Amino acid sequence: MDSGSALLNVIDVEATCWEGQPPPGQVSEIIEIGLTVVDLAARRRVSRHRVLVRPARSDVSAFCTELTGLTPAEVASGVGFAEACATLAEAYDARRRPWASWGDYDRNQFDRQCRATGTPYPFGRPVERGHTNAKAVFTEAYGLRKRPGMAGALTIAGLPLEGRHHRGEDDAWNIAALVLDLLDREAWPGANASA
Repeated sequence: MDSGSALLNVIDVEATCWEGQPPPGQVSEIIEIGLTVVDLAARRRVSRHRVLVRPARSDVSAFCTELTGLTPAEVASGVGFAEACATLAEAYDARRRPWASWGDYDRNQFDRQCRATGTPYPFGRPVERGHTNAKAVFTEAYGLRKRPGMAGALTIAGLPLEGRHHRGEDDAWNIAALVLDLLDREAWPGANASA
């Protein structure tokens, strides 16, 4: 496996959220994209990144700030969603590089928001192409009956939670640690090919 194809983008998004239903006229939108690049052949995290995204159809609620630490002023300084997607495609080769997230929420959120805004999908099409649901792989590798949240999976794997939970950049870094754990167990899809 050449070094270019050995890279994996691990992505975690944070989105506008509310305690209960969204206010009238508002929809959940991505406000932070956390990305950690993993070199599968070297079995290490090589870089971590953060893209703040300015919401266009919703506001950051007090509940959202409490959960993520992201304030309305902070996300107002972010880039538009289309620019964020272009950054993923151009700076992180997202259209060709495989990617993973904890569960399918992130993949589905990108798909919904791209369709709603007419923004080109930053990853390979069809939507499922190149995406690995790390939560499903972890659940199977550990023989669990219920899929754990990321923080619970770290505990099960004996790994520390680094940074702030529900902060995209930190969560992507932690999910990448779980990917490496799965690689070590030879449970990650293609693990033998990247060794």
